[in-house]
Amino acid sequence: MTVTIYHNPRCSKSRQTLALLEENGVKPKIVDYLKTPPTTAELKRILKKLGLKARDILRTGEAAYAELGLKDGNHTDDELLALMVTNPSLIERPIVVAGNHAAMGRPPEAVLKIL
Repeated sequence: MTVTIYHNPRCSKSRQTLALLEENGVKPKIVDYLKTPPTTAELKRILKKLGLKARDILRTGEAAYAELGLKDGNHTDDELLALMVTNPSLIERPIVVAGNHAAMGRPPEAVLKIL
């Protein structure tokens, strides 16, 4: 089974999650999503595996969140996904995908349940 981590090397939780995977013998495919953002279709697949909506994986503390007026809640899932593709810093991290399952690495140990 392929395990993929959507990773930001500057994020401590993301680094901790990657280290935890490696400590458990998992050699994940690492996607630096800030350099290679997922497509809208990929995000939809990830959200389905997470069982979440687009708003659930938004980083509300990012400058782009305020600049784009995302707090108002008036954006559809498709609009939010399009904004995440063009502003990948809005995507909460890390996200680990293993087969038909996915988990947020907050806390990092949460990803162990999908392995």
